Amino acid sequence: MKKIFYSPGEPSGIGVDLIIQLCLSNYWSDFKAPIICLGDKRLFEHRAKTLKKKIAIVALSDSQEVIKNKKGLLQIIEIAKCKSVIPGKLNPSNANYILDHLNFGIAQAKADKKNALVTGPISKQNIIDSGIKFSGHTEWIQKMTKSDDVLMLLAAKQLRVALTTTHIPLYKVAKSITKERVINKAIILNEDLKLKLKIKKPRLMMLGLNPHAGEGGTIGSEETLILQPAAKYLRKIGVDISDPISADTAFTPNMLRKTDAYLAMYHDQALPVLKALSFGEGINITLGVPIVRTSVDHGVALDIAGTGKASYSSLQNALNAASSMI
Repeated sequence: MKKIFYSPGEPSGIGVDLIIQLCLSNYWSDFKAPIICLGDKRLFEHRAKTLKKKIAIVALSDSQEVIKNKKGLLQIIEIAKCKSVIPGKLNPSNANYILDHLNFGIAQAKADKKNALVTGPISKQNIIDSGIKFSGHTEWIQKMTKSDDVLMLLAAKQLRVALTTTHIPLYKVAKSITKERVINKAIILNEDLKLKLKIKKPRLMMLGLNPHAGEGGTIGSEETLILQPAAKYLRKIGVDISDPISADTAFTPNMLRKTDAYLAMYHDQALPVLKALSFGEGINITLGVPIVRTSVDHGVALDIAGTGKASYSSLQNALNAASSMI
C-alpha cells in the first residue's frame, strides 16, 4: 500500500496550517494513499484552534497502523515534542524537533519504495541559529541517504527547472560550474526524469552561465571551455541536451514546447520564471536519491501563519506528484 509521510517543516510557519486546511477539503478523502503527518499532537491542536478549524487527530504508534484518509481527520506520528507552538515567531529550540521528524520521514521513504516523503517549508536560518550546520532539505536528504550527488528540480505545469548550483552566494557560482558537476547533474536529471517522472526520452535544455551564453567568449569563457564540452560528452553517452543557450530567450512558448526540463546554472537564473508563471502552484522534487521526496515551492510565510490565508495548492500538487512516483 502506498503511504505519504508529511513533514510540515518549521512549526511556526504555514506548513502546519496547510495540512490542517487540506484535511478539511474533499480532496483529502478522495486522495487514494494514506497521508501520515509527522509532528507533535499539541502543535496541531493549537494551530487548529488558532485557525478556528475543527479537526480530529489520531496519534499512531507506528506507520503500520495507518487508516484511510477521512475528511477532517488528521493521523499523526509523534517523534518528539515541539518546544514552541506559537505561529509566526521562529524559535531555534525547535530545530532538533524539525530534524527528528524529517529524519523519520526520510527513513520511512527509504525503507519501502511504496512510501514517499512530502515536506513543508523550513527556515534554514532558524536551524543554523540553533548551532546545527544546515543548508537545506535537499542537501540534508543527500546526507541522510548517503547519496553521491543530488539535484533540485522545481516543477510546474508549464516547465521544469533543475539547478546545477543551489543555495550559494552568486559570487561563488562561476567557480562552482565545472565540467564534471554539469555532467553529473545532467545525468541525474535525465535518469530520474525517466525513472521517477516516467518521461521516456527526456529533452533537456542547458542554460548558459553568462549573458547571451557568453557570445562566443566575448562575455565570459565558461560556455566554450566548460558547458559546450560537457554537452558534447552528454550527447555522446545518449543524453538529449542542447548546447548552452541564453537564458533570456530560453523560455519562449516555442522553447517551452520542445523542452522537458531546463538545466540552469544557478538558483535565480530560472526560478523567477517558474514562479512568475506558477507562483503557489509549483513543487520541488529531489532527484539523485533513493527515495521519492517532493515539497512545496514556497517559504514559511511567518506573516500569515495561523491566519488561514495560506493556499494549499502547492502542497496538493506535491502530494499528487509524490503519489504518481511510487
